[in-house]
Amino acid sequence: MPMAPLMQDVAISDRLAQLASDADGDAVTLAWILTQLHERAFGLFLLILALPCCIPFLYGLPQIVALPLMFVSAQIALGRRTPWLPRKLKTRTVSVQGLTSLSDRSRPWLKRIEAISCPRLSALTHAPLDKIVGIALVIFSASILVPLPGTNTVPGFAVVVIAMGLLQRDGLLVLLGAILGTVWIGTLIFAGATLVSLIKTWIGL
Repeated sequence: MPMAPLMQDVAISDRLAQLASDADGDAVTLAWILTQLHERAFGLFLLILALPCCIPFLYGLPQIVALPLMFVSAQIALGRRTPWLPRKLKTRTVSVQGLTSLSDRSRPWLKRIEAISCPRLSALTHAPLDKIVGIALVIFSASILVPLPGTNTVPGFAVVVIAMGLLQRDGLLVLLGAILGTVWIGTLIFAGATLVSLIKTWIGL
């Protein structure tokens, strides 16, 4: 009788579908999701939290997942090997229907990323450089909290690309995601400074 494939041998796109099919009831907690991810917990958890943020002009859900996303990213920066969540975040729930929909909608895109990714520049996915990646993830995740329409999409996609890079040991993906997120943060800062300057001009300061 053939043995079931190891979790690390299952494609990421297939693992998300498997996660949704293994769920019981109408909703699951973030704690339950963490227990299912095993040795790929950091990368997959980042991916699951960041994928909803990629939906344009979606408000509410990205802001809900941004805090756990920041919390997990900070643990990468601190060098933890497995993610941990406080009770208040552990008990947050995700509907199984939403998890299934997320898996179905993201599957084609994840398949495309899987097709072009391979282990390269892997130093970016291991200590000590992964701590720098963790700091970048915290900043990108924090920008999702900006309460403006559409501000979640670009940083969400940046986090997804970095998470895929960590999972695939593909430092090039990590680098591309980091560049995308950094450009986005720079754009936010520039736009904010321009807005402040305009306001000062209008009120005569």
